[in-house]
Amino acid sequence: MKTTLILSTALSGLAFGATAQELNVVSWGGAYEVSQVEAYNKPFTAETGITVNMIAADNPATPLRAQVEAGNVTGDVFDIEVSDAIRLCDEGALVEIDPAMLPAAPDGTPAADDFVPGALQDCAVANIVWGTVIAYNTTKFEGEAPTTAADFFDTETYPGQRGLPRNPKRTLYLALIADGAAADEVYDLLATDEGVDRAFAKLDTIKDQTVWWEAGAQPVQLLADGEVTMTTAYNGRVFDAMVAEDQPFEIIWDGQYMDMDMFVIPVDAPNPEAAMEYLKFATDTQRLADQARYIAYGPARMSSASLVGLYQDDETEMAPHMPTSPAALENAVLDDPEFWADHAAELTERFNSWLASS
Repeated sequence: MKTTLILSTALSGLAFGATAQELNVVSWGGAYEVSQVEAYNKPFTAETGITVNMIAADNPATPLRAQVEAGNVTGDVFDIEVSDAIRLCDEGALVEIDPAMLPAAPDGTPAADDFVPGALQDCAVANIVWGTVIAYNTTKFEGEAPTTAADFFDTETYPGQRGLPRNPKRTLYLALIADGAAADEVYDLLATDEGVDRAFAKLDTIKDQTVWWEAGAQPVQLLADGEVTMTTAYNGRVFDAMVAEDQPFEIIWDGQYMDMDMFVIPVDAPNPEAAMEYLKFATDTQRLADQARYIAYGPARMSSASLVGLYQDDETEMAPHMPTSPAALENAVLDDPEFWADHAAELTERFNSWLASS
């Protein structure tokens, strides 16, 4: 019954006379792209006849900005981070989105009251909640396994190279958590010189044992190849490696960094009406729940939670693997786009100088 209602809502929006035969959706590739193809694209094409072409990018905000600045926009929908969505919207690069246009929940709850806090921005609609987590290779450590962010920095007890992203956003917070800071103290600390000094001092302790990664697929590959024994990585990609590829990995949820991915439509998109219908279709309650069948990222709508069931193997319950599960939230840091809008430039400059120093 619920499925029927949702489908009816979606189809009513599709009677707009879309003439596009193809849409270009720029996303992040890998297992995440597969989940979008299965949960969003295939049913959208079945209902509309519009083919959805997926284009992978290390960070889709980069080609989006380049296309808008060049006046040659070829992507219709982009999947980007919250801070980029806010910044690009402020710059006039994105189409504004009225929440009233989005499908209501199956019980009639308006979309504005159904999405999780922060999931609806002036020009963006979130589809998933995801986390950057610590993952380790279970075959590399004898005896007691690592369980905390502090253990990630303890290379004496847990020897081996570490993997970290080459950016301050997902490294400084982890250093503070590992140094004993509470999750709710992180942004206050990073707003001070003393707090930033403290984070870099902690990073100093593993700097010469760190492999820096830049694309989401890299850390899981580093772990699989044995180049690192522990790394931070996106939780959905680690889950995919563990369950779909049977890799001997384990996740440490302590100190996860939670973020959301958002769909946006650039100004001058080639097919703006069809792009908007795709966005509405892909972020309805059922579609977001369906995506959780293919990857361990949490739906951005509260009404989707009760519809999350088994992984595509029809054996693995997905709820415990969600970054929004109670255990995963115990010491989690939620992305603060306003903080990064104010501090990203200075912290990135210092981070790059720190990387270049001996």
